[in-house]
Amino acid sequence: MDKYTLLPEQLLYEGTITEDNFFAPQPLAEEAILRTHTPEYWEKLKTNSLSVKEARAIGFPMREALISRGRVIAQGTLDCARLALNGAGVALNIAGGTHHSFADRGEGFCVFNDIAIAANELLFTGEIQKVMVIDLDVHQGNGTAHIFANEPRVFTLSFHGAKNYPNRKPPSDLDVGFPDGTTDKDYLETLYKMLPDLLDAELPDLVFFLSGVDILASDKLGRLAVSLAGCRERDRFVFQCCKDRGLPVAVCMGGGYSERLATIIEAHANTFRMADAVFY
Repeated sequence: MDKYTLLPEQLLYEGTITEDNFFAPQPLAEEAILRTHTPEYWEKLKTNSLSVKEARAIGFPMREALISRGRVIAQGTLDCARLALNGAGVALNIAGGTHHSFADRGEGFCVFNDIAIAANELLFTGEIQKVMVIDLDVHQGNGTAHIFANEPRVFTLSFHGAKNYPNRKPPSDLDVGFPDGTTDKDYLETLYKMLPDLLDAELPDLVFFLSGVDILASDKLGRLAVSLAGCRERDRFVFQCCKDRGLPVAVCMGGGYSERLATIIEAHANTFRMADAVFY
């Protein structure tokens, strides 16, 4: 999508970031993939042998370049997590947030589950002991919820449209489903009320924040009615809550499908602006 090129250009142009702030991830190692995804699924991806039905569930024709791109994105999320843990406080992936991917299959334009991969890798290496996933994309993170259903070291929180995709929503540790047309007031009041107490109760070593901007009123798929200002305030509040508690944050951009590309870029750029304002 064009946003992955235009977003960094916008952030550079306005001075929110500099060239020195960028890092270029390498393709994710196979062993890291296999800590989250099944060998059978990975073999099908490697050999481009998904069935027509399996590829249709993901949503686009599978090809080698797509698998390579997914491996780089997933490594980017892992790199973000390590940067945040090792002094940066916050680090942001220009892409990522592929939360509809299950251990054994992809769905909803998601091939690898980058947040699950990063969390499992860091738990495996002992770099962290406790993780919290704050998934504020408009679509419930069904793959992430399912992967961590029996993992007490990972707390999954999902704010999403109650009647939106996916139809079947495996339970997260905490799911908050909003009715169609939810505006800033109800959305933000719920976030203000719930998030501080959850962070205090869980006290994770690391937070993954999926900052999808498909909650906007202008979004073609979202069905909620949050304003650009409300979405920016959501991001600011998440970052401030984490900063106040000394919690490092790794951010993935997630979805955004407004008619005007400029609206998508502005909303995603606000996430970077708020991270900079709160942490630096």
